[in-house]
Amino acid sequence: MIRLSRVGKIKQPTYRLIVSEKSKDTHGKYLEILGTYNPRTNPATIKFEAERIKYWMSKGAQPSDTVHNLLVDQKIIDEPKKKIWTPPKAEAKPEEKAAPAAETPKA
Repeated sequence: MIRLSRVGKIKQPTYRLIVSEKSKDTHGKYLEILGTYNPRTNPATIKFEAERIKYWMSKGAQPSDTVHNLLVDQKIIDEPKKKIWTPPKAEAKPEEKAAPAAETPKA
């Protein structure tokens, strides 16, 4: 799997783009570093090795959703972006207060 591994100081994240097995921890052993990503600069600094990414994808490595969208932005792959986050659905509440029933007068 091709995914991001966080490095850097507290509250100053930078990321490495790595290839590792899906079941392994991102801070553990990895097969290869494919680039870096720094979201804190304006604009974000992205340095990816396109040839190596295409090589690993040809071998069956699948990018995570976030990495997929970064690769689409960099025009390394030609696919539509993936929707990563969906807002929670608001539950339909019964209309209790919309149409109040006939109120009884207080005695």
